[in-house]
Amino acid sequence: MDLLRFITCGSVDDGKSTLIGRLLYDSDSVSLDVLATLEKRRHASGEVDLALLTDGLKAEREQGITIDVAHKYFTTPRRKFIITDAPGHVQYTRNMVTGASNADLAIVLVDARQGVIEQTRRHTLIASLLGIQHFVLAVNKMDLVGYDEVIFNNIVRDYQAVAAQLKLAHVAAIPLSALNGDNVVRRSRHLPWYAGPSLLEYLESVPVPADANPNEPRFQVQYVIRPQTPELPDYRGYAGRVQSGTYRPGDAVRIWPSGVETVIEAVEVNQQKVAAATAPQGVVLRLRDDVDLSRGDTIVPVSAHPAVTREVEATLCWMDERPLKAGRKLLVQHHTAVLKASVTAIVHKTNVATFEKVGTDTAQLNDIVRVQLKTAGPLVVDDYRQNRATGAFILVDDQTGATLAAGLIEGTDPDYFTTPVPAEAAFSI
Repeated sequence: MDLLRFITCGSVDDGKSTLIGRLLYDSDSVSLDVLATLEKRRHASGEVDLALLTDGLKAEREQGITIDVAHKYFTTPRRKFIITDAPGHVQYTRNMVTGASNADLAIVLVDARQGVIEQTRRHTLIASLLGIQHFVLAVNKMDLVGYDEVIFNNIVRDYQAVAAQLKLAHVAAIPLSALNGDNVVRRSRHLPWYAGPSLLEYLESVPVPADANPNEPRFQVQYVIRPQTPELPDYRGYAGRVQSGTYRPGDAVRIWPSGVETVIEAVEVNQQKVAAATAPQGVVLRLRDDVDLSRGDTIVPVSAHPAVTREVEATLCWMDERPLKAGRKLLVQHHTAVLKASVTAIVHKTNVATFEKVGTDTAQLNDIVRVQLKTAGPLVVDDYRQNRATGAFILVDDQTGATLAAGLIEGTDPDYFTTPVPAEAAFSI
């Protein structure tokens, strides 16, 4: 049974937590003890407060908003799911970035009374930047607009323009009411004009993207194992996680950034030799030759071609209260590799309302900007759109250790956000 990881995003009060609660409740994925607690906390109207299934913080329950990222797990006969409930408030955009970084699909909720607003555009932009390929436009609270088909079609038309600007390849539009359960798990009689699947039916059938690029194997060393015991006097293994592709004994590999070539002698999982290891397994690689290899170095097949560079251009989502300016010194953390770096230039920022690129010399909290970085040593990276695992990094404050930004290494196509594509080619209803 395969696994689909998806995130719910959108603005405050669009009903994200209620939608997740409805999915869990109506698919019989809530344990008996939790059900008993829900029964004790019914609204005055007698309805179960489904948002309690995800809003676990006291402050979230008091304010009726999502603050932190919550993860829920459930299974149907057809598929396993991991749900990420992301905050809708612009103040917590950084939390949404964290939640979306591992998702395969994004459910973008829109309040049928409000339509497409700035936060809808912001979250769609971030999800597309993070490499999410499949989107669901979930037009929620259809019960509050009388299940009006015209209102739904107008919202779909507005979102089509967003999808065209961002070149979204796969978007499904579904009208629903999370509170009443219309079109969430089962199709609703209140929407006779809608002939498509319910939300759960769509989630069970949508293709699951591959976790990583299978044609470009990547392995970054996390720890060098040298027990030096009488039983294993010459043992030398390199522990880490296969970030993409597959590794096998006998593979000719190159060590970056040194460029030294050798051969994989053995691949071990749980101290047992195996015939192959595939992403995202944690493994130990043993090499035929003794080479100078340490934490943060990358092992790839000799035929692979990652970028080995000290200068990168990347898109950042700035997460710090203090603004970013060119010339700032900080740390780049690329998985286990940590290097001193500086921001040599801020190329532009993206206007969330129009997706236009605007010149700037400063990045404020939650800004999405393109920057140029220079590192003290070479990084072994890929374009994010080619390999999500090795095209992402974070920026860290070298004094406090605080995370400052999430970064995506990208090509320099100047028309990435502005080249139009036919909106109808991306949409299914």
